[in-house]
Amino acid sequence: MTILVTGATGQVGAAILDRLHGADIRALTRDPARLGERDVVTAVQGDLTDPVSIEAALQGVDTLFLLTSVSPDEANQAMMAVNLAKAAGVRGIVYLSVSHAGRYVDTPHYASKHLVERMIWTAGLPATILRANYFMQNDLTAKDALLEGVFPQPIGEVGVAMVDVRDIADAAVAELLRRHQADASLPATLIEVCGPEVLTAADVAAIWTDALGLEVSPGSADLGAFEAGLRHRMPAWMAHDLARMFSGFQREGMVPAPQAAATMEQLIGHPLRRYRDFAQEAVASWRT
Repeated sequence: MTILVTGATGQVGAAILDRLHGADIRALTRDPARLGERDVVTAVQGDLTDPVSIEAALQGVDTLFLLTSVSPDEANQAMMAVNLAKAAGVRGIVYLSVSHAGRYVDTPHYASKHLVERMIWTAGLPATILRANYFMQNDLTAKDALLEGVFPQPIGEVGVAMVDVRDIADAAVAELLRRHQADASLPATLIEVCGPEVLTAADVAAIWTDALGLEVSPGSADLGAFEAGLRHRMPAWMAHDLARMFSGFQREGMVPAPQAAATMEQLIGHPLRRYRDFAQEAVASWRT
């Protein structure tokens, strides 16, 4: 039987494909050429807005990794994929959701993921919901500002347990293989995917100060100005969505349950990657 990975050319999907072995692997992508040289992966052309291509991709699949990118119709894409997976007889789903999905009610992509979670739970589907914290790798987009001495992400001072994309992929692979190798469908479960420490904007600025060898300060917490700046490099609807997310960070943070980090380390079989190590790796790559 086969595992189907959606979002295969994104940072999480690509990291999963790098790690996923011991199964027939199929990758759904709009552009198979973007998968690169992956001898053990079969590319399937299609996307989550097209039910015909999803139906074709799901034929013979027993386990599905479902990732939907931030978009105005994200909930529709995910719900359609789940419905078609159920109809195709898929007996295991790993769905990448987001931490605090039900609490950031004014953030569109969080609300979309929470709706899909409710669908999975209500239908009793055999799924693992991975509720991921803020990705460390998101901060790579702040390179120019960091080199000028500013950490511009307005994450606030409550704290966020940022997680490395590689640890997210390790958790996804562990759950995909657990469900794929089981003799029968397994019950639904929820896993909080977090980093090992809760960091504030000041904490992160201090880490970049050490990594870069120059003074880095937190940027402005003004979300109106932040959203206006985002509009220069992305659609206005996405800028608004992300500004709402950072509003949630400032209001209540993204602090995991007390045992979440320990549970994650048990699942992935190694210590969680620290933000300090991520920052040092990033700086080393910039300098080469």
